Amino acid sequence: MIGYIKGKVMYASEGTVLLENNGVGYEIACSGAAYAKMLGAAEGEAYTYLQVREDGLSLFGFESPEEKNMFLKLISVSGVGPKMGITVLSSMNINDIAVAIATSDVKRLTAAKGLGKKTAERIILELREKVSAEQVPAQGGKVTEPAAEKVTDKEEDAVVGLMSLGYTRAESVRAVKRAEEGGAVTMEEIIMSALRNM
Repeated sequence: MIGYIKGKVMYASEGTVLLENNGVGYEIACSGAAYAKMLGAAEGEAYTYLQVREDGLSLFGFESPEEKNMFLKLISVSGVGPKMGITVLSSMNINDIAVAIATSDVKRLTAAKGLGKKTAERIILELREKVSAEQVPAQGGKVTEPAAEKVTDKEEDAVVGLMSLGYTRAESVRAVKRAEEGGAVTMEEIIMSALRNM
């Protein structure tokens, strides 16, 4: 799989970038952040996802591994394809998506063009379930829930939001506690502060 491309920006138009690397041009449908970074630049880079279908291959590009990870989580949801995943990522950044999932904010997710209420609800349900079901193998091969500090319902929502970005539960709990110690109060403040200190 093609996971990363760096090269000369041949053109950038309507969310699509052509990157030339060693004489080969890769046409990449980019997230808003990746596209903005390469628009007008001489050189660019993208973390990529290769979609293989019967009617052809498509490359999707992202600004960072974290953004790509969020995309992979989104397209794991039934009814969300790569094009919709890119649309969601172009409508809001990964922090906003994490906050929306953590707070079950359907309205915020449906701000993405073409994303309906039912699909937004499915994204929240399926990603929250996947995150909350994460377990770690303990010694002896048994699978157990990791030991963690006690958290309030609000803290738990923030922890789930951070875990949806790929952080472990332990890392997320510590970051949330630090954010609150630093004065963060609302869900969004807690998550934003936690991400800055990760």
